[in-house]
Amino acid sequence: MLERLSIDIQILYDFLQIKTPEAWLNYAVNHIPLLLVDHAHCERKAAATAITFISKYPERKELVEVMSPLAREELLHFEKVIDLIADRNINFDSLNPSEYGITLHKRVTKRPGPERLRDQLIIGAIIEARSCERFSALIPYLEDKELAKFYTSLLRSEARHFTDYLRLARLYGGDINERLSYFLSIENRFIISEDTVFRFHSGIPGK
Repeated sequence: MLERLSIDIQILYDFLQIKTPEAWLNYAVNHIPLLLVDHAHCERKAAATAITFISKYPERKELVEVMSPLAREELLHFEKVIDLIADRNINFDSLNPSEYGITLHKRVTKRPGPERLRDQLIIGAIIEARSCERFSALIPYLEDKELAKFYTSLLRSEARHFTDYLRLARLYGGDINERLSYFLSIENRFIISEDTVFRFHSGIPGK
């Protein structure tokens, strides 16, 4: 099982091309309450995204078959993070998002149809891959053993979500290599740049 897990993580590294900077990880472990609150919002938004795909593309049978259970799983993760937040007496507040998702989504083609769906699914794959990579990277840094155990439990499901999004992008988008490289180049630049906020998906928090 451990050997299989390491192979899965290496696939993520190969896909994403760059790992999370150590500066982000050091900041994260010193701001666990903020990390958890944003993580909860990430799970909520991931479920909402899956439901939106179903609403916009109900005729896409394979997409619906993936997104329906994915939405339920993300909501279960949301509930678990909410429990962790409550157990630690952390206030669950609204947060202004990082520009990470906005930066990617504003590059989605304006043309309706398969090209737009392709781009949206590629972005979904990148976000899920980065989530999984960051869970894996955080685990050795965490003194909170319960949280480390929880993040370990999320690795396989998040890796599966990544592969599901990527498979659907290829199913509906054909040869996606050029667009995938384009979006990854944007994501990579963002991840290693200084950010104005700290979020689960953000660049390096500024001082």
